[in-house]
Amino acid sequence: MTSHAARRTLRPPAGYRLAASVRALTFSPYDPCARIAAGTFWWATRTPDGPATLALRPEAGELTAEGYGPGAGWVVERADRIAGLCDDLTGFATLAAAHPLVARLAHTHHGLRMPATGQIFPRLLRAVFEQKVTGKEAYRAYAATVRHFREPAPGPLQPLLLPPEPAAVAATPYWVFHPFGVEQRRADTLRRAAAVADRLERCADSAEATRRLTAIPGIGPWTAAEVVRIAYGDPDAVSVGDYHVPNTVAWALAGEPRGDDARMLALLAPFQGHRGRVCVLLEAAGIQAPKYGPRAPIRSFARY
Repeated sequence: MTSHAARRTLRPPAGYRLAASVRALTFSPYDPCARIAAGTFWWATRTPDGPATLALRPEAGELTAEGYGPGAGWVVERADRIAGLCDDLTGFATLAAAHPLVARLAHTHHGLRMPATGQIFPRLLRAVFEQKVTGKEAYRAYAATVRHFREPAPGPLQPLLLPPEPAAVAATPYWVFHPFGVEQRRADTLRRAAAVADRLERCADSAEATRRLTAIPGIGPWTAAEVVRIAYGDPDAVSVGDYHVPNTVAWALAGEPRGDDARMLALLAPFQGHRGRVCVLLEAAGIQAPKYGPRAPIRSFARY
């Protein structure tokens, strides 16, 4: 068995739920770069120090973080943020108390924390593939791309793959992505973003990252929100332009089966600073607006 290069013991708050908190870092149970196996969360990534795999394992009320590979120290040092243990809930209880459902969900899911990876491109890769298609189609494109650039991640869990190197993605012709179900528009958007990935990774905060992301042709507020919610653990990031979320918010908070972005933002306004957290809680609770008419695609954005 491969020995770990770094190890750290974390002390999560009472009731902390590892799987619920880190599930946002996986695309599906079969994500080639991240998965939960036998209660341990495995996450492969690229760091400034080189490839790394982080393993997070609950043990007797504590959380053991083990790192593998050249970047082991980097991921272990940031393990508390990646696990969501640095998620700042300040002020949320007071805001949640203003709405009975939100208050109930905040209590029921108090062990769910929002992770912050500190990395933009891996989440951006997934978000671009999710634009204007079903989840199944997006996952197919994502998994096929990761396997095309196949590079095994360090550590004992195999097969686990590293996300593609941005420079390699930027240098890949758009037609390479076509067999994966990716048309030229999304392929070109991804290649443009990959070409400036170094600059994106240097963003100081969520606001700067949002500005730089939305300056890239093909990336709009929805994609930016999906990225900064994970990269920075931004609890206020709202995915404006999503097909389902406005309906979910309208139904959950006002009993209205349909809502647009404007209505969603109005209903979320009392939770300013934690609007994205409210959406995360609604998703965790499995709340959905009633379905009417023929089945619609997962998302249909005016801007991406």
